[in-house]
Amino acid sequence: MRQALIIFFLIVYLVQGFNEGLISESIIKKVQNKYGGFAKNRFVAYNKMILSLKDSNDTKKLETVNEFYNNVPYKSDIKNWKHKDYWATPLEFLAKDKGDCEDYVIAKLFALKSLGIDSNKLFMTYVKSSRFQAPHMVLTYFKTSSSEPLILDNTNFKVLPASRRTDLTPIYNFNGDSLFQARQKGKGKKVNIHQKTHNKWDNLIHRIQRNAL
Repeated sequence: MRQALIIFFLIVYLVQGFNEGLISESIIKKVQNKYGGFAKNRFVAYNKMILSLKDSNDTKKLETVNEFYNNVPYKSDIKNWKHKDYWATPLEFLAKDKGDCEDYVIAKLFALKSLGIDSNKLFMTYVKSSRFQAPHMVLTYFKTSSSEPLILDNTNFKVLPASRRTDLTPIYNFNGDSLFQARQKGKGKKVNIHQKTHNKWDNLIHRIQRNAL
């Protein structure tokens, strides 16, 4: 009985605090009041997407979520938030309808978690992009801990295995709890998380729990 109660409260905490699942009508009303009718429509479209994927397999979920968020225009943090490196919550990202690579990754991560994909299969992956000659972030999906990951990238509407993304060099895999030195297959070697990354993640979760808009 005690174990069942712990599981129940954990589920409630995740759904309420992390705003997973369908976005409530009360939040959508706040969005409309603050950002207008077009923003409201984006949240309604998000709920429709989540409902449509309820019984889909992981591949369909990955492809649909990737496409949905990749339709959001790119905008740098400096221009969007007047901040050099701001990690937007999924609600902020969808409400603003603009963001940079981290924002796409975070939004996709929480959408896929809400669709029942195991969070241990999903990682925020720091990469170096030869296309842009700059650091970049993508979402990676590992079917197993030793699998070649699938890449969800805001610059590509196709979900492709890492071996087909020769323009990306993996550096680190991060999932909020653990950091791994990335490689082409498998999650890589576990390493210590830098305090700065911890702080960014903790700040993000705090704002998600408050349904920050």
